[in-house]
Amino acid sequence: MESAGQYDYIIIGAGTAGCVLANRLTKDENINVLLLEAGGRDDYIWIHIPVGYLYCINNPRTDWMFRTEPEAGLNGRSLIYPRGKVMGGSSSINGMIYMRGQARDYNQWAELSGDASWRWDQVLPLFVKSEDHCGGKSEFHGAKGEWRVEKQRLSWDILDAFRAAAAEVGIPNTDDFNRGDNEGCGYFDVNQKRGIRWNASKAFLKPAAGRGNLTIMSGCHVKRLKIEVTENGKRCAGVEFIGGGKEWFAESVCETILAAGAIGSPALLQQSGIGNGEHLQQAGVPLVHQLAGVGENLQDHLQIRSSFKVSGAKTLNTMANSLLGKARIGMEYLWSRSGPMSMAPSQLGAFTRSDATQATPNLEYHVQPLSLEKFGDPLHAFPAFTASVCNLRPSSRGHVRIAGNDFMAAPKITPNYLSTAEDRKIAADSLTLTRKIVAAPALQKYAPAEMKPGAQFQTEEELSRAAGDIGTTIFHPVGTCKMGRSDDVNAVVDSELRVLGMTGLRVADASIMPTITSGNTNSPTIMIAEKAAASILLARRKLVL
Repeated sequence: MESAGQYDYIIIGAGTAGCVLANRLTKDENINVLLLEAGGRDDYIWIHIPVGYLYCINNPRTDWMFRTEPEAGLNGRSLIYPRGKVMGGSSSINGMIYMRGQARDYNQWAELSGDASWRWDQVLPLFVKSEDHCGGKSEFHGAKGEWRVEKQRLSWDILDAFRAAAAEVGIPNTDDFNRGDNEGCGYFDVNQKRGIRWNASKAFLKPAAGRGNLTIMSGCHVKRLKIEVTENGKRCAGVEFIGGGKEWFAESVCETILAAGAIGSPALLQQSGIGNGEHLQQAGVPLVHQLAGVGENLQDHLQIRSSFKVSGAKTLNTMANSLLGKARIGMEYLWSRSGPMSMAPSQLGAFTRSDATQATPNLEYHVQPLSLEKFGDPLHAFPAFTASVCNLRPSSRGHVRIAGNDFMAAPKITPNYLSTAEDRKIAADSLTLTRKIVAAPALQKYAPAEMKPGAQFQTEEELSRAAGDIGTTIFHPVGTCKMGRSDDVNAVVDSELRVLGMTGLRVADASIMPTITSGNTNSPTIMIAEKAAASILLARRKLVL
């Protein structure tokens, strides 16, 4: 095994969180950082063209190609489970939607962790710090940060009609989902720059890559963390990994920081013997440190895709159903970086309540001017739109567990979608609400006709089962290295994201979320990394002093 050197900090994963951490820590010239990434460079052209997510998801060049275990709540189906396999991680293949969530999310984290610094009013400055909003600096937005946020570069009459219909049933218009209360309907803001995807690699890693105190190694698969057991307790001393056909060991003087995501981080802890001893024994991995919560508490947003055939409306189905149409779309993008090739996967959003008992919106809509049978299939040949709705705060909990002691093997992912009566009821209620919106006067000129799930499903039981047939992940896995108090038996990290019961090891990515945010999860992950970096730098300054 060859030595890869000694570093103050080793960051595992150059995804969203890893890029932020590498940038922030290496601003201090006295800090030496190694960034390890198992995937490759983000130089595939389809990463950067917004509509290119269609060619990046389920592509082994850019996606780890995970799948869930067969899900009882999805009537036995297994889903693809995309995770980014390049610099920038899932920010290189995701939907580009800029969304923070709701103030209540972070206030709840503060309660669960016992740390008031996670409250909304405390984390809002971290969101603002990294933001470069097209509207400039304001009470809720930042300018001149690294994370570019822009308005979308096209609109659709059919989506405008859906927005008007939503208003007719009591969902008001909004022009900003990111002020702590995201209730309303409007076009999503997106992480793009002049019609090109703006991923975490461009935003945070590229500006730091030339710094002499940052070493970046890609194509490197971490085998395990090296845990030392001394009279003072357990400490993470470094990382064993393979890359370039060699086996390496890198030593971390201060800390190793896991930023491998909600799937990768718990899997790596388990491969290193950190987790539930019973599960590790089944996988053939010796127990090094008992933490029952590693890999548990998996939460995700399940989107339920209703689709409607329409008449007299321009949709992407009809625009892209001929070679001439495709050529026009391509020329529009080449000429002005606009048109359908600049589209995020979802353009129009809405946040609302499934019933009056919900204190804040618990449903999110992603509305698209297109339809298809399932992801990867061609668009339908007739005009149609899709209104996907997800339960923002599911009560179902799943888990991620390694299948064995082969560190290269994909972990077993079991989300347990729709496994609670509450989630099944909300699924049925959300489909009923979708029908109510579509039946509103503003959409009637397009004569919408329901294709999925189909008008034959009427009762709550029928609709919840139909949700299992048409539901798909919206790619928001979180929670598998849960942040919590020391008396929380399922907590993995404390409020400063240090792994409980040992030193020299943190987790700083979406896996630490105790509960999922009420919206898309990429930008909250940036905030988590910002907060972790600030905590690390503060602790370092105290040591120096």
